[in-house]
Amino acid sequence: MIKQTQLPDTIAIFPLPGALLLPRARLPLHIFEPRYLQMIEDAIKTDARLIGMAQPNSMRGHEKHGLHTIGCAGRITQFSETEDGRYMVTLSGASRFRVVREIEGFSPYRKCEVNWEGFDRDLGDEEDDAAFKRAPFLDLLGRYFDARGLSADWDTLKEADDELLINSLSMMLDFDGEDKQALLEAPSLQTRRETLVTLIEFSMRGGPEEIMMQ
Repeated sequence: MIKQTQLPDTIAIFPLPGALLLPRARLPLHIFEPRYLQMIEDAIKTDARLIGMAQPNSMRGHEKHGLHTIGCAGRITQFSETEDGRYMVTLSGASRFRVVREIEGFSPYRKCEVNWEGFDRDLGDEEDDAAFKRAPFLDLLGRYFDARGLSADWDTLKEADDELLINSLSMMLDFDGEDKQALLEAPSLQTRRETLVTLIEFSMRGGPEEIMMQ
């Protein structure tokens, strides 16, 4: 586990729309664009091996999209190269951060000065959700999956720890970028679970996808 003293003031930023990384979770990435291949090569040469995941924010910037203020940094914990030069990478969520400013320069990828204050809990042990009622949650999830035509390993879901279950679903389910950002910014696991339930219920009651509850 990475320590507070290992968190740098400046990190590379990968602004991948819809991709959510959370502390202590894992995110597989398939890297093929030249600028991001360079980003990975540069990151693995550093002690921290950190990449910052941040959602683009179309409400900011002019010629190019800005970034949401809060992102999450991940440590490269798995790395392999394909025969045609692509990289298969796994990021392990380390800590959320706040973007202070974007650093202009000659790098082909984006870099930002960041602040880690306020996210000390991210570097600790797994969170519990004392108010979590698993049976009704899984019932709601089952109806959502049925409506979407999705399948799941229910035995694994039933046995998963609270944080693993809630964070994995937050990362995997097909919500838009603003919804993913709300899940990222949730101050606690309980708040993230409540946000996740709200998003699922909204979708089933006739959200953008017009999925109706059966």
